Amino acid sequence: MTDLSRTHGPASVVMPPLEGRFYRPPLPDGYVLRPRLCERLNAGLDGRLLLVSAPAGFGKSSLAVEFCQGLPAQWQSLWLGLSPRDSDPGRFLERLLDGLQQYFPQLGAQSLGLLKMRQRHQPFAFEEWLDGLLDELAVHLSARSPLLLVLDDYHLAQGPVLDRCLQFFLNHLPDGLVVLVTSRQRPDWHLARLRLSRHLLELHEQDLRLTHDESLAVLDGHGNALRGEALENLIRRSEGWVAGLRFWLLAASEAGSEGALPQSLHGGEGLIRDYLLEEVIDCLPAEVQAFLYDTAPQERFCSELCDAVREAHDSAEILRYLQAHQVFLVPLDEQGHWYRYHHLFSDLLRTRREKSATLPPASLHLRACRWFNTQGLIDEAVEQALRAGHLDVAANLVQNLSEEQLLAEQNIGMLLRWKMDLPDSLLISTPRLIVLYSWALGLACQLDAAQELSSYLSRFLPAPSATAQKSMLAQWLALSGIIARGRGDRELTQRYCNEALESLPPKRYGQRLMCLSTLSNLAIVDADLWRARGLNRESLELAQRVGNPLFEALAHYDRARVLQARGEILRSLDEARQGLERLHGLAPQRLYAVRARLSLYEGYLLLVRYQPEAGLARLRAGLAEARACRDISVLIGHCVIASFEGRRGEFAHAFAELAEAERLMHIWDVPPIYYLAMITLIKCELWLAQGRTDLADAWLARLGQTYNGEHAAAAPEFHPHLPQHIELQQAALDATRHQPDSALQRLEALAQQAHDSGRQMIALMALVQQVQLLLDNGQEAKARPVFARALEAGSGGALQPFQRLLEGYPQWMREQLGKDSHGLLNQSLLALLPQVSAVEAAPQQETLSTRELAVLQLIAQGCSNQEISNQLFISLHTVKTHASHINSKLGVERRTQAVARAKAMGLLA
Repeated sequence: MTDLSRTHGPASVVMPPLEGRFYRPPLPDGYVLRPRLCERLNAGLDGRLLLVSAPAGFGKSSLAVEFCQGLPAQWQSLWLGLSPRDSDPGRFLERLLDGLQQYFPQLGAQSLGLLKMRQRHQPFAFEEWLDGLLDELAVHLSARSPLLLVLDDYHLAQGPVLDRCLQFFLNHLPDGLVVLVTSRQRPDWHLARLRLSRHLLELHEQDLRLTHDESLAVLDGHGNALRGEALENLIRRSEGWVAGLRFWLLAASEAGSEGALPQSLHGGEGLIRDYLLEEVIDCLPAEVQAFLYDTAPQERFCSELCDAVREAHDSAEILRYLQAHQVFLVPLDEQGHWYRYHHLFSDLLRTRREKSATLPPASLHLRACRWFNTQGLIDEAVEQALRAGHLDVAANLVQNLSEEQLLAEQNIGMLLRWKMDLPDSLLISTPRLIVLYSWALGLACQLDAAQELSSYLSRFLPAPSATAQKSMLAQWLALSGIIARGRGDRELTQRYCNEALESLPPKRYGQRLMCLSTLSNLAIVDADLWRARGLNRESLELAQRVGNPLFEALAHYDRARVLQARGEILRSLDEARQGLERLHGLAPQRLYAVRARLSLYEGYLLLVRYQPEAGLARLRAGLAEARACRDISVLIGHCVIASFEGRRGEFAHAFAELAEAERLMHIWDVPPIYYLAMITLIKCELWLAQGRTDLADAWLARLGQTYNGEHAAAAPEFHPHLPQHIELQQAALDATRHQPDSALQRLEALAQQAHDSGRQMIALMALVQQVQLLLDNGQEAKARPVFARALEAGSGGALQPFQRLLEGYPQWMREQLGKDSHGLLNQSLLALLPQVSAVEAAPQQETLSTRELAVLQLIAQGCSNQEISNQLFISLHTVKTHASHINSKLGVERRTQAVARAKAMGLLA
């Protein structure tokens, strides 16, 4: 904290305390320090102006106090808290000079006399006066003891004359003097010039918003009474507004007990309402207040929308006024076109608008509906019609949506939300509404509802013309094919989709592409990858021909899945990224299911490439968008993350991911056939890793009977290789039950079958599992040729299947990979191997694998073979094999001798 009584400069003059007019207030109780912002301000001390501008209650003055207290030792500070009276330049300059004289008593004696002689009603030549004062001040200032001048609450005094006065002051500021200004509105100065010359550092509302951690610190003890979603909602609605959180704390303290704590923030209630009314709204001109109340019902707005809603032409001017005066306006794009109000400010406006608005809300929403419709923003137009209570208008607008737009975006959450507001009589009133909502329900996996609604098309048969009738039947066939695929009916899917492709008119390219995608997926299930590739090619060519980037992205997604099945991971990853690239030109704020799927798939492929951090980040991003679109691809994200967490031993996190997936499927009313097998298979993988073989055995048997039995069902859409993965887990179960021969036989059959059908990814997983099992049982000679086959199957870039070998047998892997260290896959795998430790490098230990060392450590701890089996998740037979190898390699016969020998050799502490 700056000590104003210390000595400054060579004369060592002791300064008296500053007068009350220049008193710097203390930090408020409970203030949370903001060092990140002080560091930024500190970086601006080399310039001329530090400007902190934000709406009321964002902690501008408190930040200035904190910054002054932490100034470097050589700095002095002068605090001027301004008021409306200081709008007169003469009074302001008189106060400024009085303050400066606290540090430089001889400064401006003649200038002060000129100020006192002036008449308030006469013009004052402040430029000439300031010119002389600044020249004199430059003599007194020292670079060794610079001065920070703080002008707090500048908006209270701001006016055209004072703005010009301060502009001159800043333009001629002498070295050793820096100005810090806090204000609710940006001063009308030539800030661009200062910024260009690097003499300005500016903090805005976005900078002053509390971070999540700072918000928690403000809430401190009371925040602990709220947990989970309630606490997150409180922080989210505050939007970093410190005053909002402090008002919540006041309300919490008045509540008296935790049971009575307010559960959220609302701008239309209590202290927040009073503060916003007194400090913000009541200070605005009447026409600006009317604008706020008329535009409050809009979730987002621009000047053109506001003009249409208000039937006026001054909205752009008012928006500029709101921006300049920092009235809780939140920009939604970099161009400054779209805005919204701060949540709490919007609460207040909507609460009070009935008393203050000039128009009823229904009229405002209907006008907004017309404007959005003319802009081609049909979804927002429908929302406005529903909010206006005009259901017939909403239904007519929904009909304007094309099937192609729906199928391309697949943001069905919006359509289903509208469905709740539209009566059934409207939904079945036209063929277009029936088709649109049947597709929405089909994409939402609500198969029975989709089939029931589509049956109402028969009411409109025969159609007015043969062409219309053929088109309607073709659409029904396409939709029926999608429903059949969802139910796992292979024959009906083939029949309906192929018949639809033969009869769909050219303009129904969206439904044609959906049929091609469905048939491609079914071809993967049937191991007909050549047919899948041909269908993919046809899809991409059609999407490119119609010039729809969303359908192009969908085609790239389907191609990536086929390439992944063939084990070509690098090409698959490139294909997924090409799909995402096609979406770059689309509006970033809109949600697209295909972008969510591509993000999820890119994340999965990155995990396969052994890039966990990047992979998890893409998976989380894809999950967020998939949830917002209500897209069932969330299953991919949650199941992949659960499997990854299981491999890391984080079983609680893994089961939590699966529980969330099940919760979403239940809420979305998705039939179990879509998700239950996928989730159950991951659970079996986790149970096996935990040694819970009874659960894994029971459920793997049921899964095998369903998907690998005599009348096997088609694998679900998002897991076309489910039957093969069931076999992989069944082999793991056999190994755990000390049936290595059965496991090896099962894996060899699966690997050969996968290789013959071109599914190299499955072949790779089966071969690597064989190698692991052979090494665990001491059959290194048999493992080598199988490993060579695995390297061949993995030549497309898959690394993750080798993870257990890399961790369990690093030395063996190093030896095998070193035989062809120039191969790309070999190089990648060698780079993932751990560095050779001193223990591994010692001659005595060259023959001990990492897994054998782990077994030896547990033997030294007195663990039985069964306990070692449980802790390392390996079979009892494998433990005994490792123990036998350890004794042989150490030249001993018993466990106690092995431990003693290992300690003598430095293998054990």
